[in-house]
Amino acid sequence: MPKLDRISEQILQELSRNGRISNIELADKVGLSPSACLRRVQDLEKRGVITGYRAVLDRAALGAGFVAYVGVGLKDHSKASQEAFERAISHAPEVRECHNITGTIEYLLRVECADLKAYKSFHTDMLGALAQVNGITSYVVMGSPKDERA
Repeated sequence: MPKLDRISEQILQELSRNGRISNIELADKVGLSPSACLRRVQDLEKRGVITGYRAVLDRAALGAGFVAYVGVGLKDHSKASQEAFERAISHAPEVRECHNITGTIEYLLRVECADLKAYKSFHTDMLGALAQVNGITSYVVMGSPKDERA
């Protein structure tokens, strides 16, 4: 993929800040005509640089104000064990992100739930009940001074 020029980078920066910005306003901010701006955005979408648009939700307003990152170690490193763990996690609504990582553990999860009591239930009844799990380490989020997830 060819390197992006300054204008395409500006378009991406503006869309990252506000995916609902009108094409006319976006064109004005990046110094293009509306038709040239729309062509650029469509090209970025077609090339797979822009993969979608979504609403950013305030999870606390939805009753999921408790956030923890959870490191999970598996009992063995087999493909079958990883696949079984991933299948189980895919059905857990509390798990908002699941990353297979390198290091001393196999997975890093972002878990969101109502409160500590709900997290304890998830920790014990869901994660603790999985046969593949060898270790669980929880890191409770006390604040997020920078969060650019969309």
